[in-house]
Amino acid sequence: MTAGNSTSEVSEAMTTVTDRAAPRDALGLLKDREETAARLLEASAKHSFDPDRELDWDAPPIDGKYYWPPELLSLYDTPLWKKMGEEQRIDLSRHEAAALGSLGIWFEIILMQLLVRHIYDKSLVSDHVRYALTEIADECRHSMMFARMIRKADTPAYPVSRTHHNLARVLKTVSTTPGSFACTLLGEEILDWMQRLTFPDERIQPLVRGVTRIHVIEEARHVRYAREELRRQMLTAPRWEQELTRISCGEAARVFSLAFVNPQVYENIGLDRREAVTQVKASGHRREVMQTGAKRLTDFLDDIGVLRGVGRRLWRSSGLLA
Repeated sequence: MTAGNSTSEVSEAMTTVTDRAAPRDALGLLKDREETAARLLEASAKHSFDPDRELDWDAPPIDGKYYWPPELLSLYDTPLWKKMGEEQRIDLSRHEAAALGSLGIWFEIILMQLLVRHIYDKSLVSDHVRYALTEIADECRHSMMFARMIRKADTPAYPVSRTHHNLARVLKTVSTTPGSFACTLLGEEILDWMQRLTFPDERIQPLVRGVTRIHVIEEARHVRYAREELRRQMLTAPRWEQELTRISCGEAARVFSLAFVNPQVYENIGLDRREAVTQVKASGHRREVMQTGAKRLTDFLDDIGVLRGVGRRLWRSSGLLA
């Protein structure tokens, strides 16, 4: 045997041992937690924004431009939509953008609490914790940015219902670590899909496009962090915790899908609340929008074993899973 062959065989053997030792799921080998965090920290240093300075908050709105893509509005292609004039449709977009901004603030406040809980017992000098703190700082800026956008749109804030507010209080109190990251992705990925369609759309107000652009760029890192950690947790958590994650994630999907439409919007633009809600529930277009927005996430959750049993049935009942 030559020295070269010996070196090659040793290298292959070491690679085999390393591959066996590294955690693996249906999507392949998991990346080292610290290595992932270090890359995300580097990306954060290069591509983070101060919305107060980045965006032109003093510019007046442009007449005739929407605040959200028409095709993503809850009433699009319903009988009510076909009766509405262009001005009322734009008004609907203004209020629905404010409602989604309000939903985003509510969700990000929950997320910040879940992240603090996640790192409480971890090494405070690790890159994993440093990135979690960086993400919390991002979410603080996002929440303030959304609040400023709502005020600039001259609409009320649209808090979620008292029932959903209190359900979330329970969820964030009892949530397991994998459950926290599953719910994180639920809140981030559907809105992210919508915002990726919004910021390049020239029909939309420039301020809204700027807000969604910042959010998309920074949320991409948050999604990567949550996905990698959820994969790890679903491999290492005890069986009871995995099952609880499936159920809590399914229930969160049900609540989130309901919270995505705030019926007060309809009253505030002069529509009959009950009729509007009925038409949204019956809308095939709306169902397709929500399922398409959730598909990248549901495919991922299915691959790593979250969409099983009762949890899968809850996801189907939410309307987010076909």
